[in-house]
Amino acid sequence: MKFAVVVFPGTNCDRETQHVLVEVFGQSADLVWHEQTDLAPYDCVVLPGGFAHGDHLRADHLRAGAIARFSPIMRAVERFARSDRLVWGICNGFQVLIEAGLLPGAMLPNSGRSFVCRWVHCRVESARTPFSVGIPIGRVLKLPIAHGEGRYYAQPDRLAGLERRGQVVLRYCEPSGTATADANPNGSLANVAGLCSEGGNVFGMMPHPERASEPDLASQDGRWLFESVVQPNPPAPFPEGKGEAASSFPLGRGVRGVGLEVGA
Repeated sequence: MKFAVVVFPGTNCDRETQHVLVEVFGQSADLVWHEQTDLAPYDCVVLPGGFAHGDHLRADHLRAGAIARFSPIMRAVERFARSDRLVWGICNGFQVLIEAGLLPGAMLPNSGRSFVCRWVHCRVESARTPFSVGIPIGRVLKLPIAHGEGRYYAQPDRLAGLERRGQVVLRYCEPSGTATADANPNGSLANVAGLCSEGGNVFGMMPHPERASEPDLASQDGRWLFESVVQPNPPAPFPEGKGEAASSFPLGRGVRGVGLEVGA
C-alpha cells in the first residue's frame, strides 16, 4: 500500500508514523505538506498526532483541529474519503477529522483539564473498519496516549446510533477488558477511544499505535492496527444478520463508503 502522512505546521508524530509504516511494515509512505491537494497516488491518508497550527496554545479559546480543518489538503481528504478510500486520524488527527465533519461528535478538554500522557488499555469493539477487521473482537490492546483534549462527546441519540451500527471501534478498559470509569483517562463518553465513519473507511483514535509497534517498547499492540490495514486479503464480511454482522462491513453500500456527519 501507499500511504500519505499529512504534515501540518505543529505536527510532531509524522516521522515516527512514517518510520513504522516503512521500516516495520515495509509499506510506501510519503510525508505530504498540508498545502498539497493531490492525493490520487495514495491508498490511505494518515493524519498523525501533534499540535496542528499550535492548537494547544489556543486550547482555552479554540478547539483542537479547528484551524487544520481549513488547510487546503483537507478538501482533498474529504474527496478522498468520499471516493471510498482509507483515512486514519491518530490523536490530533482524530480531532481534525471531527472538526472537518468526517467523523461525528465533538472532542472536549480532558476531565480535570490536564494533559494526560500514559499507557492505557483499549478493548476492540468492532470489525466494521479495515483498521480493525483483522483483530479479534474483545482483544485488549495496551497503547500510549498523550493529549489534553481527548474527551469524546456525542448527543445521546447520536451515541446510541454509533453503538448500534458498530462504529465505536476502541473503548478504554481495564487490562481485564472491563470498561470502567477508572480506566477512562479523559472522561470520554462511554469510554470511547476510537470510532469509524458509517462506511468504515474513515477511522479516528486517540491512542498512538505507532508508539507501540516495535520490540524495544513497552507494548507492540499497535501492530494489530497496522497489520489489519496493510494485510492484502482482509477477512470477508459476515452476511448481514449472521455471525458478527453488527461489527462487520454493512451490506448494500460501498464497503468503505463514508457517511459524513457534521456536529455532535
